[in-house]
Amino acid sequence: MAKDMTLLWGSGSPPCWRVMIALEEKQLQGYNQKLLSFEKAEHKSKEVLDINPRGQLPAFKHGDNILNESYAACMYLESASCLSVTRRPCEETNLIKSRFRSQGPQLIPEGQLEQALMYQRMFEVLNLSDKLSNVIYYNYRVPEGERHDSAIKRNKENLAAEIKLWEGYFQKVEAGSYLAGKAFSLADVIVFPVIAYAFRFGLSTERYPKLGAYYNMVKDRPSVKATWPPHWLENPQGGDTLKEF
Repeated sequence: MAKDMTLLWGSGSPPCWRVMIALEEKQLQGYNQKLLSFEKAEHKSKEVLDINPRGQLPAFKHGDNILNESYAACMYLESASCLSVTRRPCEETNLIKSRFRSQGPQLIPEGQLEQALMYQRMFEVLNLSDKLSNVIYYNYRVPEGERHDSAIKRNKENLAAEIKLWEGYFQKVEAGSYLAGKAFSLADVIVFPVIAYAFRFGLSTERYPKLGAYYNMVKDRPSVKATWPPHWLENPQGGDTLKEF
């Protein structure tokens, strides 16, 4: 099954990491993969553009099916009804073996409450991602002559408020639970790489103990350990951009 899949990815990219975690969780190891360098602009290569015309990573294919948006790829891997990539329809039998869902743990909860929470946190984390980027990459994105102290201050205030919001969410979660309940779900696949990214850039586990406890719990999950960004392993120290938060 995985032999029909190709993933082009970059180390440390939360969107890439999500897809890799989902593939591990669904026991789809052995897919074709290639690690590319953002620093060398390999994400703008023809190899990537042939799959993802935006020149972004991940670039993911399953047969003729292309899913370059990490949310789309993760949801596809969990809920796609047929693994066959040919144009023949799936056989309508009581036991359809060609389902991703039958591979590995179920990543979409059965309960309505858990599903609602899962989808809410999955999409809500876009706010955290955006505010992290506004702080971490401000100097990279904004030319020196266009930078303003007021914008830097506002970005930091917005991020601090967002982090406190997420810390509050975890205060309401029972110890040892995941984002949408007792079971690991798509919410964790999507959200964990963003939280890990924050800690990579210096967020304090002492100031945010609930976020820190979740981070320390999930980072030891086999699918996460198997896909840990290579350059993070080489340089565990990370940055200190968020140490003041």
